[in-house]
Amino acid sequence: MGLFSIIPLLIIPILIYNVISFGGATLTTAEAVRARMDVEFMSVPMASGAEWIITPGHGLVAMALVMLFFELLKSTGIGRAAVMNHAFSMVLFIICLVEFLMFDAFATSVFFLIMMMALMDVMAGFMVTIASARRDFNVVEN
Repeated sequence: MGLFSIIPLLIIPILIYNVISFGGATLTTAEAVRARMDVEFMSVPMASGAEWIITPGHGLVAMALVMLFFELLKSTGIGRAAVMNHAFSMVLFIICLVEFLMFDAFATSVFFLIMMMALMDVMAGFMVTIASARRDFNVVEN
């Protein structure tokens, strides 16, 4: 049972958002965080001649989507590590929900989308576990 299989990977973008939102001031406003998230981080020239502008907020959401993909792969596992991962994912979602509702710096669309990904991780984990338990029960029953 490795640490990789227990700790939810979505903790990485959530921790990065926490560092960005609390970096520089203890109680940052949502406007200040939005300003940090909307700065041009990188520009990619496209074949059409247009410039694709990537902000830290876009990068954070993209990273969270990649982490969600790996979390969904991990949710197909069974055993003690999978159950602990589901429990830690639930705790992570509750922390995100509290931050979103109680702190001004977390009232942004970027954090809301990351929080929704944490919720999808929780829901997918429990649904896969229930489906596999039902399948295992049916195999024993027949």
